[in-house]
Amino acid sequence: MKKSPFSFLSILIFTLWTFSSFGQGTNTLEILKADSLKGANGFERLLGSVRMKNQNTLISCDSAHFFRTSNMAKLYGRVLIEDQEDPVTTRSTYAEYDGNTKLAKLRNKVVFTNGETTLYTDYLNYDRAQNIATYFNKGKVVDSTNVLTSERGRYEVNRERITFLDKVVLVNPDYTMKTEYLVYLTIPKTAETKGLTNLVSKEGNTLDAQKGSFYDTQNKNFRFFDGVVETETSRVKAEELLYKELEAYYEGKENVRVFNKERQVEIFGDVGQYWEDRGYSLVHGKALVRRYFEKDTLYLTADTLISQDHESDSAKYLLAFHSINLIKADLSGIADSLVYNYNDSTIQLFQDPVIWNQKSQISADSMVFYIENEELKRVFMKEKAFAIMTDTLTNFNQMKGRKMTGFFEEGQISKLNIEGNGESLYFALEGDTLTQGVNRTLSATIELKFKEGAIKRVKYDIKPDGRFIPVQKLDEKSSRLDGFLWRLEEKPVLDSIFAWRPVIEIDPDQKNLFNEPNAEIRMPTEEEIQKSLEKRGLNKKKPVLTPLKTKNN
Repeated sequence: MKKSPFSFLSILIFTLWTFSSFGQGTNTLEILKADSLKGANGFERLLGSVRMKNQNTLISCDSAHFFRTSNMAKLYGRVLIEDQEDPVTTRSTYAEYDGNTKLAKLRNKVVFTNGETTLYTDYLNYDRAQNIATYFNKGKVVDSTNVLTSERGRYEVNRERITFLDKVVLVNPDYTMKTEYLVYLTIPKTAETKGLTNLVSKEGNTLDAQKGSFYDTQNKNFRFFDGVVETETSRVKAEELLYKELEAYYEGKENVRVFNKERQVEIFGDVGQYWEDRGYSLVHGKALVRRYFEKDTLYLTADTLISQDHESDSAKYLLAFHSINLIKADLSGIADSLVYNYNDSTIQLFQDPVIWNQKSQISADSMVFYIENEELKRVFMKEKAFAIMTDTLTNFNQMKGRKMTGFFEEGQISKLNIEGNGESLYFALEGDTLTQGVNRTLSATIELKFKEGAIKRVKYDIKPDGRFIPVQKLDEKSSRLDGFLWRLEEKPVLDSIFAWRPVIEIDPDQKNLFNEPNAEIRMPTEEEIQKSLEKRGLNKKKPVLTPLKTKNN
């Protein structure tokens, strides 16, 4: 039966329409333009002003090899891959594009641009289906704020997230950061690292973290884990350390330590805050102070510490509250609260303070210590002042009064002045080996002088009331002044200080990526040396030595 022309034409149009629709709805690479086309049987060479298309992806280059059967192309010279739906463009001098997987492999002078963010590398794989670009063998990302480089990287375009791996360096006008793993969000411009992270500011300040960090590069906020921030005047460390650079504010949690380099004072605690511009710090939770002197160190424990030390302040001080324990080479003490004045190195103790100095114990409602040239020079005690000294036979010599001033030489008490309702009780010895009795005296004022901790002379006012009690008549009451209380078991020792807050010292040799060489110098192997010599025609084979033949052979 003869087919009508209409039926044949309808079938042809339907077939063409179906083929066209199929081509648009699949991953087939399409040739849009080329100056010339050579080849057939599944392989074609496209020369001059080449333009191709793969769904929403436009491709242009100087020339291309198109493998129609495998639906892939090799692109040469001024390669440009553009997306019609998002602002991503990619350039290189060579690329391979697979239309089935939508994977572009770009090589040599690759420039990957997404809005304000540009990635430079020589080796980039760009998965158009997932919108993920991966580079290896070094890459650089530049935006309006930062420049980041690394050996390897992964750019998740849809998430505006770039992961940098191996020898990562972040540079901006304020800081340079080095680490081995960094995640950068391009929109808020934040950087999150894992593991060792080191920063150096333009002023020379260092910011280091052993367990990673978070850096808001626009707002200049930092969060460090096991971190240290060191400036010319201070060093702050904590397990979790927040640093707001624009506010010069630090906040630390767990094992906080703040070191004032000028004062040589270091404060430790569970939680801390520090305002650098104000020179003000607040630390609490098993707080500890170490005041470094040339000859020794003063240790102080408390529940809470407040330090005010700024050049504009007339009053510079350290306040300590509750559970006060104090240790220095020549004294130990306890109190409820304390004030340490930075200007004159005075220490004020309040609410039942007790101080021990070698063989002596002193107590009062409040007292003030004066330290000069790193040594204890004087102590002033007010209200209910009571001093106890032990002699060579462990007897308790005792003095009390309304006010009392003690003077020290080379760490030992040398003189004691008592003012108002003075009372003294000291044991008379014979040759430092035998107790003869006790001298008890009432006087408005009393002055006692000591030598090597022992009473050598006592001076009273005009009408003292005194008596001597022989050793045979001594009992508990007659050998004690009212209010006597020997509290040696409360005396703090270094072991109790270290038990209060164990301190792990900062390792000065801790690894820092800024100390690592930028380039590795590797010696070539014997095989590489041999190949190099052969390539340059310098390889001379060693002659094979054979035994010489003699006439007898």
